[in-house]
Amino acid sequence: MPLTNTATRYGSVTKTFHWLIALGIMIMIPLGVIAHDAPFATADQLAYKATLFSIHKTLGVAIFFIALARIVWAISQPKPTPMHPDRKAETFAAEVVHWLLYGSLVMVPLSGWSEHAATDGFAPIWWPFGQNLFFVPKSPALADMLATVHYLLAWVLVGSIVLHVVGALKHHVIDKDATLRRMWFGQTEAGGASVSHSLMAPVAAVAIWAAVLGGGWTLGMFSQDAEPQAEALADVESDWQVTEGTLGLSVQQFGKTVSGSFADWTAQIDFDDSDGSGEKGDVTVTVSIPSLTLGSVTTQALGADFLAAETHPTATFTAPILRTEDGYVSEGTLTLKGAEVPVTLPFTLDLNGDTATMQGQTTLDRRSFGVGDNMNDAEQLGFDVVIDVALTATRATD
Repeated sequence: MPLTNTATRYGSVTKTFHWLIALGIMIMIPLGVIAHDAPFATADQLAYKATLFSIHKTLGVAIFFIALARIVWAISQPKPTPMHPDRKAETFAAEVVHWLLYGSLVMVPLSGWSEHAATDGFAPIWWPFGQNLFFVPKSPALADMLATVHYLLAWVLVGSIVLHVVGALKHHVIDKDATLRRMWFGQTEAGGASVSHSLMAPVAAVAIWAAVLGGGWTLGMFSQDAEPQAEALADVESDWQVTEGTLGLSVQQFGKTVSGSFADWTAQIDFDDSDGSGEKGDVTVTVSIPSLTLGSVTTQALGADFLAAETHPTATFTAPILRTEDGYVSEGTLTLKGAEVPVTLPFTLDLNGDTATMQGQTTLDRRSFGVGDNMNDAEQLGFDVVIDVALTATRATD
């Protein structure tokens, strides 16, 4: 069988691309629906859901590259002519559907891939590349927008496939011509003289994509549902006032580091910067749990099985500040989700007149606080949670 196309016959390369992508789509679409609807209340359910999504994403990336290769090949090849070029409306509709198919086969997997790249954690792609894309920043808001684009364009793809199949069956069953047979493996030749292609077909396809995305925008599908936030923490009186700082955390999920931070927290610091070792003051840090952002798993992290932000909206760390021969350390108690656990936070401190800059890190075991008790497999969700603190504070003046 010849590899290349002619004006009356598809070559074996084109046919292989066609049926390989068709097989991939037949797997991808139901797999995506099943993965989306799969429950994740238990560790086993979450692992199963993540596996389904990983298969879906991995296959999607493969289809993206196969679709690109098919488009490049199609550009380099003559296209067999329509069986009934005299039927202008039917020929035009077929061209529009083909443009929608080609474009959607690129945009649907690319939007899904970009959504993945904009998030942290959950269901990695199994190719040795592609967890990140250089042109896609990490952003939960961007990920939500891309998820909506992916969803809407997937429906365009589904509609295009339905129309494509209906058209092929119409040719095969009603017209009884060789349109469908010409795409199957063999040497069927059919068609006549070449016909010109109108630029209106790709314009119509672009208009359909724009209408679908615009309709989604009008219906509010791109609006961000704000997470319910607790009241902001009240300012505290402190001998040292925090002027800037970050309170971050990171955890391993399915072998990937998921990082986030708390936007609202306060530190009440009593500190004596005199020489010598020993106790130099104390600190009380209060954290607003609902202010956490943790990539695509923020909602899950704030839920009842994890940080329970609704019933336990704050966490508190209270400790003396000790100066030792090796540096500074705060050994105190962290109260989180009703549990009180001893925590040691070593940190560095740089004093420059009335300005102090500190950085510290400690590791917590989430199980000590009853966080994610239903996730008892460290390969799925790590037990260790790394806490990073960095702040700059200035001495309060009377």
